[in-house]
Amino acid sequence: MKPNVLLQYILPHRFLSRIVYWATRWEWTPWKNFLIREIVKRYDVDMSQAAQPDPFAYQHFNAFFTRKLKADARRADPDPGTIVSPADGRISQSGRIRDGRIFQAKGQEYTAVELLGDETAAAPFRNGSFVTIYLSPRDYHRVHMPLEGELTGTTHVPGRIFSVAPFAVEAIPRVFARNERLVCHFQGVHGPFVSVMVGAILVSSVATVWDGLAIPPYASDIRHHDCRDRHVKLERFAEMARFNMGSTVILLLPEGYVLDDLKPQQQVIVGQRLGRWSGAATGNA
Repeated sequence: MKPNVLLQYILPHRFLSRIVYWATRWEWTPWKNFLIREIVKRYDVDMSQAAQPDPFAYQHFNAFFTRKLKADARRADPDPGTIVSPADGRISQSGRIRDGRIFQAKGQEYTAVELLGDETAAAPFRNGSFVTIYLSPRDYHRVHMPLEGELTGTTHVPGRIFSVAPFAVEAIPRVFARNERLVCHFQGVHGPFVSVMVGAILVSSVATVWDGLAIPPYASDIRHHDCRDRHVKLERFAEMARFNMGSTVILLLPEGYVLDDLKPQQQVIVGQRLGRWSGAATGNA
């Protein structure tokens, strides 16, 4: 086992993440400007698309990291029948869910039941499709709706907080089904769909537009919340959540959606077409 993978098993994940949570909200100017300067330089962050392009004008590092973009920086694919990317990032994997099993990396897979923490909720996706998008530190960290939908519930699944960088995804079995995550269930025009916000080491904080901060606190057991009586309806391309720091979002779609030919490590941006409704249970286009 490589040293960087071994560290993932022995580091105190939640303790380190709590430290980072507070450190990224410290407003002391020299500190927050140091962190921002390092990220902008190291990851070549493009600030020209930000609503506030001055990186040092933000209150603290997390405000910079979750920055808004200019109104015209992203546009939804004009065809209302298409699925649009919920995030800026790179395709980790995508394709068909085969008998409930989701491909993670060569030699690695996990089940929809494990990911969602609920066998009944996973049933509509048994032979559907999935898209996994990895957000790096240079990316825009707000997550948008891939389709129009009404929130039916959320599930907070407890777990570890392994890295979800490519090296970890290739080496750690079932990493997405083992990490702390927030599962967001929606009812769309053509059936249910799911957006899963997967936490990661040092960056395991998730907020939604309907509830605000959802993680932390960390969970000790699976927590289901029925949201049907709240009537939270979100349009396709609307903002739905954000990662306070980066991580991975996974979409699960029922049969009838056909994905485009998405390649691993392909760069995508919010609003970009990922596929469309076909009305038939077919393979990827």
